Amino acid sequence: MEPHTARPGHTPAGNLKDRAVTLDDQLDDRLNDEDYPAYSMGRAAELLDVTPAFLRNLDAANLFVPQRSPGGHRRYSRYQLRLAQRARDLVDQGTPLDAACRIIILEDQLAEAQRINAQLRQHTDQPPT
Repeated sequence: MEPHTARPGHTPAGNLKDRAVTLDDQLDDRLNDEDYPAYSMGRAAELLDVTPAFLRNLDAANLFVPQRSPGGHRRYSRYQLRLAQRARDLVDQGTPLDAACRIIILEDQLAEAQRINAQLRQHTDQPPT
């Protein structure tokens, strides 16, 4: 018996289900990835209650570099939105934008150094095998 061949443009139901699970898994991975650039500039500005110019200024101040869509539009991740929110909070408290960005960068570097330090301590505290 010959295997069933699908009509052009038609996918057998079993393959659709498998493909849907794979697509759902990929979507879940992207949505759970805090570095996935899921937000347009307009949506990011709306969520943060800032202007697009504020987000462009964060880019110019090197707080972060948003990824670009194939059309060249800025795309922001959840992590970048958290940094932008922190910058907005500091600016709202009277901190100049450049200083706010530098503070956030230093805080981020310190947190990373502390994480690495904790890992190294944990590694050196383990008895030799």
